[in-house]
Amino acid sequence: MIRRLFFAAFAKNSRRLKLVELGEILEKKELAKDIKLIKVSAPLIAAKAKAGQFIILRIDEQGERIPLTIADSSASLGTLTLIFQEVGKSTMHLGTLTEGDCLADIIGPLGHPTHIENFGTVVTIGGGVGTAVIYPVTKALKEAGNKIISIVGARSKEMIILEEEMRETSDELCITTDDGSYGHHGFVTDELKRLINKSEKVDLVFAIGPCVMMKAVSNLTGQHNLKTIVSLNSIMVDGTGMCGGCRVTVGDKTKFVCVDGPDFEADKINFDELMDRQKIYLDEEKISAKRYKGRTGRCNCNG
Repeated sequence: MIRRLFFAAFAKNSRRLKLVELGEILEKKELAKDIKLIKVSAPLIAAKAKAGQFIILRIDEQGERIPLTIADSSASLGTLTLIFQEVGKSTMHLGTLTEGDCLADIIGPLGHPTHIENFGTVVTIGGGVGTAVIYPVTKALKEAGNKIISIVGARSKEMIILEEEMRETSDELCITTDDGSYGHHGFVTDELKRLINKSEKVDLVFAIGPCVMMKAVSNLTGQHNLKTIVSLNSIMVDGTGMCGGCRVTVGDKTKFVCVDGPDFEADKINFDELMDRQKIYLDEEKISAKRYKGRTGRCNCNG
């Protein structure tokens, strides 16, 4: 039976209890190239987790902390579903783990849950692996009685994830691919513009994906005075607001994604500053990933 470690950790200016557990991997799937799903045992976190919240995990005692949004959870089974893309050393390492392996620790649930109510008609947009983040929000909004129109976009058909899950929680699902291999040939903003132009009454837009996509969505909805919420995935270390790595400018004020977010009103975010900050450690990450590939014998043909 898996050992568990429980203790309280308190975020800056927060009364919300955080739990730390040793999570055993119960299930693993490959959803698309370099995109993996793992289901882990974390009963105390699963009992408290809500849509929009995230966890931070470590693979081993020397490993860096990896923030991942909770894609799904089951209080009855005591499990968390986590979906990640292998983009650097730590996520590549995480991708090598298999069923029966244990993580060093998981802390959560972190961040404010997404505000859920019956808004009316909500357009939820997921770009790339951001679909894993928008899925629990879409499900919660649907359960609250909203009409859901979902737009899922990716580079190609092979990179589309959670299509059936999104279809089951949506009244209408639109698929877009950059290369035209599936669904609409173009971007998620094309389908959003189509909905707006056909006078579809939209009460709220919720978008999650790459910063450049969320900025494009915000620019479009801003032209039509449509309230838009985005969930940010910034550089993060401790998840308590102490390191300051996840800071972002929202309405000319400094906010911390881990304790003030991750959800914010899109039109108030300085996306250009955020995108610049996301690139701070890009060179170091590439070097680290290249060294890891060299040690593990993984293909290094893409540099």
